[in-house]
Amino acid sequence: MDFLKLATDRYSVRKFEDKHLEKEQIDKILAAGHVAPTGCNNQPQRILVLNTDESIKKLKNCTRSHFDAPTAMLVCYNKNETWTRPYDGAVCAPYDAAIVTTHMMLMAHSIGVGSCWVMHFNPTAIKEEFNIPENIEPAALLVMGYPSDDAKPIEMHYKTRPIEETVIYETF
Repeated sequence: MDFLKLATDRYSVRKFEDKHLEKEQIDKILAAGHVAPTGCNNQPQRILVLNTDESIKKLKNCTRSHFDAPTAMLVCYNKNETWTRPYDGAVCAPYDAAIVTTHMMLMAHSIGVGSCWVMHFNPTAIKEEFNIPENIEPAALLVMGYPSDDAKPIEMHYKTRPIEETVIYETF
């Protein structure tokens, strides 16, 4: 599958089969996140794999946007391992976590695993439920599993602005 087709066909799955992912599938998804580029290759990402009934039950205490997914990956970053831009002090780790999450989301789709990137979660509750240390910051939640037979993209998935509204070519 070429990349543009992969990126176009992927959609946020919100209905899943009631079946945890196999370790082989999880390992492929994690491998894609592992090779994602990060600032100065510091690799500040920390990924918590939630693939048991117990861990998913705990997750449901932290978000209503779990879509009853049987598996999830919480992408965090270590605040102490981020590259910092010297000009203004901007930190790279939140962007690194987003790139890692994107790589994993696209890999999941390429192997038949549906996912939905969730930002609607309570980070304080997540840290408490999963005993996450203070220096580790939750950034994104990727709920995932095998799409149910009636899973489909929501209507707005197909609505994009004209590229001319989002891209500007600088002229001199």
